[in-house]
Amino acid sequence: MSPPALTHRRILRIAVPVVLSNATVPILGAVDTGVVGQIGEAAPLAAVGAGAIILASVYWIFGFLRMGTTGLAAQALGAGDAGELVALLSRALLIGATAGCLLILGQGLVFAAAFRIAPVTAEVEALARSYMSIRILSAPAAIALYGLTGWLIAQERTAAVLVLQLVMNGANILLDLWFVLGLGWGVEGVAIATVIAEWSGVALALWFCRAAFAGTAWRDRAQVLEPARLRRMMAVNADILIRSVLLQATFTSFLLTGGTFGTVTLAANQVLLQLVYITSYALDGFAFAVEALVGRFFGAGDRARLRRAVRLCGAWAVGTSAAVAVAYVLGGGWFIDLMTTAEPVRAEARRFLGWVWIMPLLGVAAFMLDGVFIGATRTRDMRNMMILSFVAYLLALLALVPLFGAHGLWAALMVSFVVRGATLGWRYPALVRAAGAQTIRE
Repeated sequence: MSPPALTHRRILRIAVPVVLSNATVPILGAVDTGVVGQIGEAAPLAAVGAGAIILASVYWIFGFLRMGTTGLAAQALGAGDAGELVALLSRALLIGATAGCLLILGQGLVFAAAFRIAPVTAEVEALARSYMSIRILSAPAAIALYGLTGWLIAQERTAAVLVLQLVMNGANILLDLWFVLGLGWGVEGVAIATVIAEWSGVALALWFCRAAFAGTAWRDRAQVLEPARLRRMMAVNADILIRSVLLQATFTSFLLTGGTFGTVTLAANQVLLQLVYITSYALDGFAFAVEALVGRFFGAGDRARLRRAVRLCGAWAVGTSAAVAVAYVLGGGWFIDLMTTAEPVRAEARRFLGWVWIMPLLGVAAFMLDGVFIGATRTRDMRNMMILSFVAYLLALLALVPLFGAHGLWAALMVSFVVRGATLGWRYPALVRAAGAQTIRE
């Protein structure tokens, strides 16, 4: 049976479900907030917010499992290595189970460190600890879901990922309403709802992956725990983790530096950053598509189709970025007014809105080439170019902020996008030449 043709329809079939799936994420957060807000007290709302942010930050560390699994699984698929494809699923599940159990056992240290970094009132901390002590029971599920999602994306099964997200979020919302508003369980009810939803999500994801468990490869200990394969997976994931930490450090330092210009500027930057995040959600679909396609063609050694996949996905990403930029030009002011009623913050955000207009076009290369390098598991290059872009960002901060103030801060952020895209583009020809020559790193 010949492989499916590489067409625009195929790319959209991968990308559109991802975009729709991303759109459901803020809905769940809004419902969680709204349900707890019905209790009528500030402390429960603050506790759920603080607890959710802390756990999301901890789980975010394991986001490498999604990206690394996608690249490696897509390559195994392209190389026709069915045994390795299944073994990768087992490895991802083992990592999720092990890391999750360690978090459950070490939750006391995690919580103590979190509240030392971000102190809150005694009442809020007590409620947040109660919330987190329940929610962390689904840590193995939450982390394993990264690997399961990456494995499905590698096979272009993003429709299953969309269904998974809809079922999880839908169950979470319904259980929130029942446990909190119906049964009066308060903060604990929100936590229990999330635990049930995440474990249900793992069960559904495993059902979507059921064909992998039909044979014996998934429990072939020799292949699943093969040292060379494990070392490669660890190296890929470590590179992605370093890249992600530096990316997060860029945005964190952007916000903290913005705070030196005053509370109003800090608040305005926070509002405008939501548009930056929306851009990334819009481009995620094509970034995931290029991850799956590049990984498959890299594993198959098909340079021609690899380049074509990059061109087609890149064209869609550029078109989407242009559309997003136009939307920000036309509706950016409306979005600012929707996000805040504070007139000083509205006025300050409009001062910097022009940077958000150009950001989608300046950042599209970085977003898309990240996907290309993840698919090819050229993660060392991705890590090194992220280091270069982070250094360029810091130098730009030092040079531009004293001259241009908060505008210099936004300019430095744009520099980080441009340098990351340009340096990854510089390494792209080497990636193409390596197609078909990828070997396990000893």
